[in-house]
Amino acid sequence: MNKRPDGRNPEDLRPIKIEVGVIQRADGSAYIEWGQNKIYAAVYGPKECLPKHIGNPYRAVVTYNYRMATFSVPERKNPKPGRREIEISKVSGEALERAIFTEKFPNTEIEIDVEVIDSNAGTRVAALTAAAVALADAGIPMRDLISAVGIGKANGQLVVDLNKEEEDAEDAVDIPFAIMPNTEEIVLLQMDGLLTKEEWKILCEMGIKAAKQVYEIQKQALKSKYFVEEL
Repeated sequence: MNKRPDGRNPEDLRPIKIEVGVIQRADGSAYIEWGQNKIYAAVYGPKECLPKHIGNPYRAVVTYNYRMATFSVPERKNPKPGRREIEISKVSGEALERAIFTEKFPNTEIEIDVEVIDSNAGTRVAALTAAAVALADAGIPMRDLISAVGIGKANGQLVVDLNKEEEDAEDAVDIPFAIMPNTEEIVLLQMDGLLTKEEWKILCEMGIKAAKQVYEIQKQALKSKYFVEEL
């Protein structure tokens, strides 16, 4: 087993810190630092659907807006949402929708806004992780939190939580991966690159294990705000 360029072992995560309730005007919010990534997530709702025609009489409509600040990357980003941001917004919203009891809130909208202010690989999984905590902070009933992590291959090794240098490796395979930890149901799975069946089997197990480590950090962040020890 070889050390990675930043000194981590293949199964090691970068440092993760989550704070809950950081945006006063939101119904629920969270801030995450994951390696160099720094991301805010805010939840508004359930609220009235505007315009009203987007409403669903059977369930809440979940909207997820993923945005990267113009200064979040080395070269200034166009402030207009690009195709990548639109795609990430769609798949991440669908992942969260799987966890939310949307049927409890017909004809309403649950709006989730995430803003990446510093980026260094794995922003979509870090943002999704923060958004799930923000939903819990908003008191929205969920089947489980969503815990996400990047998994893949770089420099001939199967690894979790790829950094930018590993994403740019010649043999890089990058897989955003998210689960509901208690059931291990996969709610987000995308892949850029090719793997053998055996490599995928190993990576899936690594991803579930790593996502459950993220889950513990999420729970601890929520407990730090809400849990009061009995005297």
